[in-house]
Amino acid sequence: MVSSIVAAIISFFLPGIGQIIQGETKKGAIMFVVAIILCAVLNYGLGSIGSIIYLIYALYAAYDAYNM
Repeated sequence: MVSSIVAAIISFFLPGIGQIIQGETKKGAIMFVVAIILCAVLNYGLGSIGSIIYLIYALYAAYDAYNM
């Protein structure tokens, strides 16, 4: 297990990976797949508004990894 701060930083850039390295493999894998889908759908469909929504999701993933 790594520090919660490191997990939060990793999870901000790659949502779900911080959860995986903290031991929540299933939750992290689901969050990672959702992040990929969100990135593809929102950035191509909504442009800059989609990027803001993805940023909010990345912040949530970092917060969740920190609190584990």
